[in-house]
Amino acid sequence: MISTSLRSISIATLGLLILSACDGSPQTLRIVAPTEPVDASIVDEISELLDQEAGIRVEVTASQLAEEAALDAVESGEADLALVSNNLPFRSNIATVMPLYPTVLHIVSRKDEPSRLDEGALHGPEMLRGASIYAGPEGSASRYIFERIVERMGLGPDEYRYVNGIEDTPDIVIVFAPISPERIAAIESLREDFPEFELTSMGTPEDIGAGGIIDAAVLLNPHFQPFIIPVGTYGQLTPDPVVTIAVDKILVARSDLDSTSVYDLVNEILRLRPALAAKRPGLFHQLSDDFDASRSTYIVHAGTQAYLQRSAPTVYERYSGVAEVFVTLIVAIGSASIAAVRIFRMRRKNRIDKFYSQTIALRRSVNASSDPE
Repeated sequence: MISTSLRSISIATLGLLILSACDGSPQTLRIVAPTEPVDASIVDEISELLDQEAGIRVEVTASQLAEEAALDAVESGEADLALVSNNLPFRSNIATVMPLYPTVLHIVSRKDEPSRLDEGALHGPEMLRGASIYAGPEGSASRYIFERIVERMGLGPDEYRYVNGIEDTPDIVIVFAPISPERIAAIESLREDFPEFELTSMGTPEDIGAGGIIDAAVLLNPHFQPFIIPVGTYGQLTPDPVVTIAVDKILVARSDLDSTSVYDLVNEILRLRPALAAKRPGLFHQLSDDFDASRSTYIVHAGTQAYLQRSAPTVYERYSGVAEVFVTLIVAIGSASIAAVRIFRMRRKNRIDKFYSQTIALRRSVNASSDPE
Protein backbone atom coordinates (compact mmCIF):
# COMPACT_ATOMS: atom_id res chain seq x y z
CA MET A 1 0.00 0.00 0.00
CA ILE A 2 2.80 2.39 0.92
CA SER A 3 4.76 1.52 -2.22
CA THR A 4 1.66 2.21 -4.34
CA SER A 5 1.21 5.65 -2.73
CA LEU A 6 4.88 6.51 -3.24
CA ARG A 7 4.61 5.42 -6.89
CA SER A 8 1.55 7.65 -7.37
CA ILE A 9 3.29 10.63 -5.78
CA SER A 10 6.37 10.09 -7.97
CA ILE A 11 4.25 9.90 -11.12
CA ALA A 12 2.36 13.08 -10.16
CA THR A 13 5.61 14.93 -9.43
CA LEU A 14 7.09 13.82 -12.74
CA GLY A 15 3.96 14.99 -14.52
CA LEU A 16 4.18 18.43 -12.94
CA LEU A 17 7.83 18.72 -13.92
CA ILE A 18 7.00 17.80 -17.51
CA LEU A 19 4.15 20.31 -17.64
CA SER A 20 6.35 23.08 -16.24
CA ALA A 21 9.04 22.26 -18.77
CA CYS A 22 6.51 22.38 -21.58
CA ASP A 23 5.12 25.77 -20.48
CA GLY A 24 6.14 27.94 -23.45
CA SER A 25 4.52 31.21 -22.37
CA PRO A 26 7.05 34.02 -22.97
CA GLN A 27 8.24 36.20 -20.12
CA THR A 28 6.92 39.76 -20.10
CA LEU A 29 9.10 42.76 -19.27
CA ARG A 30 7.69 46.22 -18.58
CA ILE A 31 9.21 49.22 -20.36
CA VAL A 32 8.57 52.86 -19.47
CA ALA A 33 6.66 54.81 -22.12
CA PRO A 34 8.93 57.70 -23.28
CA THR A 35 7.71 61.26 -23.55
CA GLU A 36 9.42 62.00 -26.87
CA PRO A 37 7.07 61.08 -29.77
CA VAL A 38 9.77 59.36 -31.86
CA ASP A 39 11.02 57.30 -28.92
CA ALA A 40 7.47 56.41 -27.89
CA SER A 41 6.58 55.15 -31.37
CA ILE A 42 9.78 53.07 -31.54
CA VAL A 43 9.04 51.48 -28.16
CA ASP A 44 5.50 50.68 -29.35
CA GLU A 45 6.87 49.09 -32.53
CA ILE A 46 9.30 46.91 -30.58
CA SER A 47 6.47 45.83 -28.29
CA GLU A 48 4.27 44.93 -31.26
CA LEU A 49 7.03 43.00 -33.05
CA LEU A 50 7.80 40.94 -29.96
CA ASP A 51 4.64 38.90 -30.35
CA GLN A 52 3.68 35.49 -28.94
CA GLU A 53 6.18 33.73 -31.20
CA ALA A 54 9.07 35.52 -29.54
CA GLY A 55 10.78 34.11 -26.49
CA ILE A 56 10.14 37.30 -24.55
CA ARG A 57 7.59 40.11 -24.65
CA VAL A 58 7.73 43.81 -23.80
CA GLU A 59 4.76 45.64 -22.29
CA VAL A 60 4.66 49.44 -22.42
CA THR A 61 3.53 51.23 -19.27
CA ALA A 62 0.41 53.39 -19.40
CA SER A 63 2.04 56.57 -18.11
CA GLN A 64 4.79 58.41 -19.95
CA LEU A 65 7.87 59.49 -18.01
CA ALA A 66 10.84 61.69 -18.83
CA GLU A 67 14.28 60.09 -18.76
CA GLU A 68 15.28 60.77 -15.12
CA ALA A 69 11.81 59.74 -13.91
CA ALA A 70 12.00 56.65 -16.11
CA LEU A 71 15.24 55.61 -14.42
CA ASP A 72 13.60 56.15 -11.03
CA ALA A 73 10.78 53.83 -12.08
CA VAL A 74 13.24 51.15 -13.17
CA GLU A 75 15.22 51.41 -9.94
CA SER A 76 12.08 51.16 -7.81
CA GLY A 77 10.84 48.07 -9.67
CA GLU A 78 7.79 49.78 -11.22
CA ALA A 79 9.29 48.91 -14.62
CA ASP A 80 12.02 46.63 -15.92
CA LEU A 81 13.31 48.63 -18.89
CA ALA A 82 13.66 52.22 -20.10
CA LEU A 83 14.85 53.95 -23.26
CA VAL A 84 17.09 56.90 -22.31
CA SER A 85 19.85 59.05 -23.73
CA ASN A 86 23.39 57.96 -22.99
CA ASN A 87 24.23 61.21 -21.22
CA LEU A 88 22.50 60.94 -17.86
CA PRO A 89 24.45 60.66 -14.58
CA PHE A 90 25.74 57.25 -13.55
CA ARG A 91 23.54 55.08 -11.33
CA SER A 92 24.87 51.94 -9.70
CA ASN A 93 21.53 50.10 -9.95
CA ILE A 94 21.13 50.73 -13.69
CA ALA A 95 22.83 48.64 -16.38
CA THR A 96 23.00 49.01 -20.14
CA VAL A 97 21.20 46.39 -22.20
CA MET A 98 22.15 47.68 -25.65
CA PRO A 99 22.45 50.89 -27.71
CA LEU A 100 19.63 51.23 -30.25
CA TYR A 101 20.13 54.32 -32.41
CA PRO A 102 21.92 57.70 -32.40
CA THR A 103 20.16 60.96 -31.60
CA VAL A 104 21.66 63.96 -33.34
CA LEU A 105 22.01 67.58 -32.24
CA HIS A 106 20.41 69.98 -34.76
CA ILE A 107 21.25 73.68 -34.42
CA VAL A 108 18.83 75.81 -36.43
CA SER A 109 19.56 79.55 -36.58
CA ARG A 110 17.98 82.54 -38.27
CA LYS A 111 19.58 83.74 -41.47
CA ASP A 112 19.84 87.25 -40.14
CA GLU A 113 21.93 86.06 -37.20
CA PRO A 114 25.26 86.28 -39.09
CA SER A 115 24.56 90.01 -39.58
CA ARG A 116 25.51 90.59 -35.94
CA LEU A 117 28.54 88.29 -36.12
CA ASP A 118 31.80 88.26 -38.01
CA GLU A 119 32.51 85.27 -40.23
CA GLY A 120 34.88 83.66 -37.74
CA ALA A 121 32.25 83.59 -35.01
CA LEU A 122 29.70 81.52 -36.90
CA HIS A 123 30.99 78.26 -35.43
CA GLY A 124 32.04 79.55 -32.02
CA PRO A 125 30.54 80.59 -28.70
CA GLU A 126 29.95 84.12 -30.01
CA MET A 127 27.09 82.72 -32.08
CA LEU A 128 25.30 81.84 -28.81
CA ARG A 129 26.29 84.78 -26.65
CA GLY A 130 23.31 87.09 -26.14
CA ALA A 131 21.03 84.94 -28.30
CA SER A 132 17.47 83.86 -27.54
CA ILE A 133 17.29 80.07 -27.67
CA TYR A 134 14.53 77.51 -27.84
CA ALA A 135 15.80 74.08 -26.70
CA GLY A 136 12.58 72.36 -25.69
CA PRO A 137 11.00 72.34 -22.24
CA GLU A 138 13.05 72.32 -19.06
CA GLY A 139 14.47 68.87 -18.37
CA SER A 140 14.30 67.78 -22.02
CA ALA A 141 17.19 65.99 -23.68
CA SER A 142 17.70 68.89 -26.11
CA ARG A 143 18.14 71.42 -23.31
CA TYR A 144 20.30 69.08 -21.24
CA ILE A 145 22.70 68.37 -24.13
CA PHE A 146 22.81 72.03 -25.12
CA GLU A 147 23.78 73.09 -21.61
CA ARG A 148 26.52 70.45 -21.47
CA ILE A 149 27.97 71.76 -24.74
CA VAL A 150 27.87 75.47 -23.89
CA GLU A 151 29.48 74.67 -20.54
CA ARG A 152 32.41 73.19 -22.44
CA MET A 153 32.45 76.36 -24.59
CA GLY A 154 32.86 78.48 -21.45
CA LEU A 155 29.45 80.15 -21.63
CA GLY A 156 27.45 80.80 -18.48
CA PRO A 157 23.65 80.58 -18.16
CA ASP A 158 23.40 84.38 -17.99
CA GLU A 159 24.98 84.81 -21.44
CA TYR A 160 21.93 83.53 -23.33
CA ARG A 161 18.21 83.26 -22.63
CA TYR A 162 15.53 80.65 -23.27
CA VAL A 163 12.19 81.24 -24.95
CA ASN A 164 9.11 79.04 -24.69
CA GLY A 165 8.57 78.16 -28.35
CA ILE A 166 9.17 78.82 -32.05
CA GLU A 167 6.39 81.38 -32.05
CA ASP A 168 8.60 83.57 -29.83
CA THR A 169 10.98 83.95 -32.82
CA PRO A 170 14.17 82.69 -31.15
CA ASP A 171 17.56 83.36 -32.67
CA ILE A 172 18.55 79.69 -32.39
CA VAL A 173 16.53 76.46 -32.13
CA ILE A 174 18.13 73.36 -30.58
CA VAL A 175 16.59 70.04 -31.64
CA PHE A 176 18.09 66.83 -30.29
CA ALA A 177 16.46 63.92 -32.11
CA PRO A 178 17.27 60.97 -34.38
CA ILE A 179 17.41 61.46 -38.13
CA SER A 180 14.28 59.75 -39.37
CA PRO A 181 11.72 60.32 -42.16
CA GLU A 182 9.44 61.98 -39.60
CA ARG A 183 12.22 64.28 -38.43
CA ILE A 184 13.19 65.17 -42.00
CA ALA A 185 9.56 66.04 -42.74
CA ALA A 186 9.34 68.10 -39.54
CA ILE A 187 12.51 70.06 -40.34
CA GLU A 188 11.36 70.72 -43.90
CA SER A 189 7.97 71.85 -42.55
CA LEU A 190 9.78 74.18 -40.17
CA ARG A 191 11.68 75.63 -43.11
CA GLU A 192 8.41 76.24 -44.95
CA ASP A 193 6.79 77.93 -41.96
CA PHE A 194 9.91 79.82 -40.95
CA PRO A 195 12.01 80.40 -44.09
CA GLU A 196 14.41 82.67 -42.16
CA PHE A 197 15.88 79.60 -40.36
CA GLU A 198 18.79 77.48 -41.58
CA LEU A 199 20.76 74.51 -40.22
CA THR A 200 24.05 75.56 -38.63
CA SER A 201 27.20 73.48 -38.48
CA MET A 202 29.65 73.33 -35.58
CA GLY A 203 32.49 73.38 -38.06
CA THR A 204 33.68 71.54 -41.13
CA PRO A 205 34.48 67.82 -41.47
CA GLU A 206 38.14 68.73 -41.47
CA ASP A 207 37.75 70.29 -38.00
CA ILE A 208 37.06 66.89 -36.42
CA GLY A 209 40.24 65.86 -34.65
CA ALA A 210 41.84 69.29 -35.22
CA GLY A 211 41.19 70.64 -31.72
CA GLY A 212 38.17 72.80 -32.55
CA ILE A 213 34.79 73.26 -30.89
CA ILE A 214 33.60 69.78 -31.81
CA ASP A 215 36.59 68.24 -30.04
CA ALA A 216 36.01 70.45 -26.99
CA ALA A 217 32.40 69.23 -26.84
CA VAL A 218 33.41 65.56 -26.72
CA LEU A 219 36.62 65.89 -24.70
CA LEU A 220 35.14 65.23 -21.26
CA ASN A 221 31.98 63.58 -22.58
CA PRO A 222 33.08 60.24 -24.04
CA HIS A 223 29.47 59.27 -24.73
CA PHE A 224 29.30 62.18 -27.23
CA GLN A 225 30.63 61.45 -30.70
CA PRO A 226 31.17 63.69 -33.74
CA PHE A 227 28.49 63.29 -36.38
CA ILE A 228 28.20 64.56 -39.95
CA ILE A 229 24.79 65.16 -41.50
CA PRO A 230 25.37 64.47 -45.20
CA VAL A 231 24.62 66.92 -47.98
CA GLY A 232 20.95 66.93 -49.01
CA THR A 233 19.63 65.13 -45.94
CA TYR A 234 17.26 68.02 -45.24
CA GLY A 235 17.03 69.30 -48.79
CA GLN A 236 17.98 72.96 -49.16
CA LEU A 237 18.78 73.16 -45.46
CA THR A 238 21.89 71.03 -46.00
CA PRO A 239 23.70 72.27 -49.13
CA ASP A 240 26.94 71.39 -47.33
CA PRO A 241 27.86 68.74 -44.72
CA VAL A 242 26.76 69.73 -41.23
CA VAL A 243 29.10 68.84 -38.37
CA THR A 244 27.41 68.19 -35.04
CA ILE A 245 27.39 65.62 -32.25
CA ALA A 246 25.35 62.50 -31.57
CA VAL A 247 24.46 60.53 -28.47
CA ASP A 248 23.10 56.99 -28.48
CA LYS A 249 19.65 56.12 -27.22
CA ILE A 250 20.24 53.08 -25.02
CA LEU A 251 18.00 50.44 -23.56
CA VAL A 252 18.66 50.08 -19.82
CA ALA A 253 17.44 47.77 -17.07
CA ARG A 254 17.99 47.16 -13.38
CA SER A 255 21.35 45.61 -12.80
CA ASP A 256 19.73 42.69 -10.93
CA LEU A 257 17.25 41.84 -13.70
CA ASP A 258 17.50 38.18 -14.70
CA SER A 259 20.47 37.70 -17.04
CA THR A 260 18.68 35.08 -19.12
CA SER A 261 15.80 37.48 -19.79
CA VAL A 262 18.21 40.21 -20.90
CA TYR A 263 20.10 37.75 -23.10
CA ASP A 264 16.86 36.67 -24.77
CA LEU A 265 15.73 40.28 -25.21
CA VAL A 266 18.96 41.27 -26.95
CA ASN A 267 18.73 38.22 -29.18
CA GLU A 268 15.10 38.97 -30.13
CA ILE A 269 15.72 42.66 -30.87
CA LEU A 270 18.62 41.78 -33.15
CA ARG A 271 16.42 39.18 -34.83
CA LEU A 272 13.86 41.92 -35.47
CA ARG A 273 16.45 44.35 -36.82
CA PRO A 274 15.35 44.05 -40.49
CA ALA A 275 11.74 44.81 -39.51
CA LEU A 276 12.82 47.79 -37.41
CA ALA A 277 15.07 49.08 -40.19
CA ALA A 278 12.21 48.78 -42.68
CA LYS A 279 9.95 50.86 -40.42
CA ARG A 280 12.70 53.37 -39.59
CA PRO A 281 15.09 53.68 -42.58
CA GLY A 282 18.53 54.90 -41.60
CA LEU A 283 17.89 54.58 -37.87
CA PHE A 284 18.96 51.02 -37.07
CA HIS A 285 21.63 50.53 -39.74
CA GLN A 286 24.44 50.77 -37.15
CA LEU A 287 22.95 48.07 -34.93
CA SER A 288 25.08 44.94 -35.36
CA ASP A 289 25.33 41.57 -33.66
CA ASP A 290 28.54 42.66 -31.95
CA PHE A 291 27.45 46.16 -30.95
CA ASP A 292 29.80 48.41 -29.00
CA ALA A 293 28.71 49.21 -25.45
CA SER A 294 32.04 50.69 -24.38
CA ARG A 295 30.73 54.29 -24.46
CA SER A 296 27.85 53.48 -22.14
CA THR A 297 27.34 55.69 -19.09
CA TYR A 298 26.29 52.65 -17.06
CA ILE A 299 27.78 49.24 -16.45
CA VAL A 300 26.99 46.57 -19.03
CA HIS A 301 24.33 44.13 -17.87
CA ALA A 302 25.52 40.58 -17.20
CA GLY A 303 23.01 39.24 -19.75
CA THR A 304 24.38 41.61 -22.40
CA GLN A 305 27.94 40.62 -21.52
CA ALA A 306 26.99 36.96 -21.91
CA TYR A 307 25.50 37.68 -25.34
CA LEU A 308 28.55 39.62 -26.55
CA GLN A 309 30.81 36.78 -25.37
CA ARG A 310 28.62 34.01 -26.80
CA SER A 311 31.33 33.13 -29.36
CA ALA A 312 34.18 33.48 -26.91
CA PRO A 313 36.16 30.29 -26.20
CA THR A 314 35.17 28.30 -23.14
CA VAL A 315 37.53 27.89 -20.23
CA TYR A 316 38.60 24.51 -21.60
CA GLU A 317 39.14 25.93 -25.10
CA ARG A 318 40.98 28.97 -23.76
CA TYR A 319 43.41 26.92 -21.66
CA SER A 320 43.51 23.74 -23.74
CA GLY A 321 47.01 24.57 -25.03
CA VAL A 322 48.31 25.09 -21.51
CA ALA A 323 46.57 21.91 -20.39
CA GLU A 324 48.16 19.95 -23.22
CA VAL A 325 51.61 21.21 -22.27
CA PHE A 326 50.91 20.45 -18.61
CA VAL A 327 49.74 16.90 -19.40
CA THR A 328 52.77 16.40 -21.65
CA LEU A 329 55.07 17.49 -18.84
CA ILE A 330 53.30 15.18 -16.38
CA VAL A 331 53.62 12.25 -18.78
CA ALA A 332 57.27 13.10 -19.45
CA ILE A 333 58.05 13.38 -15.74
CA GLY A 334 56.18 10.13 -15.07
CA SER A 335 58.02 8.34 -17.87
CA ALA A 336 61.34 9.69 -16.68
CA SER A 337 60.55 8.58 -13.12
CA ILE A 338 59.62 5.08 -14.27
CA ALA A 339 62.76 4.88 -16.36
CA ALA A 340 64.86 6.10 -13.44
CA VAL A 341 63.32 3.48 -11.13
CA ARG A 342 63.98 0.76 -13.70
CA ILE A 343 67.56 1.90 -14.15
CA PHE A 344 68.04 1.97 -10.38
CA ARG A 345 66.60 -1.52 -10.02
CA MET A 346 68.72 -2.81 -12.88
CA ARG A 347 71.87 -1.32 -11.39
CA ARG A 348 71.00 -2.78 -8.01
CA LYS A 349 70.39 -6.16 -9.65
CA ASN A 350 73.72 -5.90 -11.42
CA ARG A 351 75.46 -5.12 -8.13
CA ILE A 352 73.73 -8.11 -6.49
CA ASP A 353 74.63 -10.37 -9.41
CA LYS A 354 78.23 -9.18 -9.24
CA PHE A 355 78.28 -9.77 -5.49
CA TYR A 356 76.90 -13.31 -5.91
CA SER A 357 79.37 -13.99 -8.71
CA GLN A 358 82.26 -12.87 -6.55
CA THR A 359 80.88 -14.87 -3.62
CA ILE A 360 80.57 -18.03 -5.74
CA ALA A 361 84.04 -17.48 -7.15
CA LEU A 362 85.44 -17.02 -3.66
CA ARG A 363 83.69 -20.13 -2.42
CA ARG A 364 85.05 -22.15 -5.31
CA SER A 365 88.53 -20.87 -4.66
CA VAL A 366 88.21 -21.74 -0.96
CA ASN A 367 86.91 -25.22 -1.79
CA ALA A 368 89.69 -25.74 -4.27
CA SER A 369 92.38 -24.73 -1.79
CA SER A 370 90.98 -26.89 1.00
CA ASP A 371 90.49 -30.00 -1.17
CA PRO A 372 93.24 -32.57 -0.17
CA GLU A 373 95.40 -33.74 -2.96
